[in-house]
Amino acid sequence: MNIEYHKEYSHNLGRDMEFKVYGHAGKPVLCIPCQGGRFYEFEDMHMIDVYAPYIEDGRIQVFTIDSLDGETLAGTGDPRWRICRHESWIKYIVEEAIPRFSEINTLANGWEIRFAVTGLSLGALHAATLYFRFPDIFDAVMCLSGAYTNEYFFGDYHDELTYINSPQQFIKNMPNDHPYLDKYRSGRMIFCVGQGAWEIETLESTRYFDGVLSEKNVGARFDYWGADVRHDWEWWFVQAAYFLPYLID
Repeated sequence: MNIEYHKEYSHNLGRDMEFKVYGHAGKPVLCIPCQGGRFYEFEDMHMIDVYAPYIEDGRIQVFTIDSLDGETLAGTGDPRWRICRHESWIKYIVEEAIPRFSEINTLANGWEIRFAVTGLSLGALHAATLYFRFPDIFDAVMCLSGAYTNEYFFGDYHDELTYINSPQQFIKNMPNDHPYLDKYRSGRMIFCVGQGAWEIETLESTRYFDGVLSEKNVGARFDYWGADVRHDWEWWFVQAAYFLPYLID
């Protein structure tokens, strides 16, 4: 498997950001780590092994990045500063990382391809936010064990940035004639959650978000796995292996 490491300066964040690329060609897939996770988490935890058959045969090219959760959603201190920092991270992804990754991927494939995005736990919220805010960039999303609101991190604090980074809020209020809704309908969306240990909040939010998208006639796949299915890597391996063919084929 072709693996590349990169470290490049982000003007939006004012710091170097690291990322890895796995594979030589195929549909580009952006992977968002768990809360506080680093760009190497998917490799260290062996999730890349689950993706490996699709990477090695050139069906996907995977890009892994850092989160800034310790400074933003899961950080402490002034909520306005934290959500502004989070928005800077979103801008880093959309304005800097994705164009760079697309350059790499287009060179590999010979043509430009829209991205899939996937995330685990808090990374699932980030993946959903990116997919629903930027449907011209992303046409597929796979979210495992996610909660699709940031209210768990900001409590009673609300502003325009917490709103646009909380999909179950901004989609619920989206007008029924909004042009993004048709773009969502043409994409592939997978949301999976267990009903076992440490999945109480994620299960509640996933069910709520299921209802939000149904009200907007947006057909997404929602899977609710059994009471033995925990909020844990052991199950995310199984879920990722199960859903990857649907996401990319």
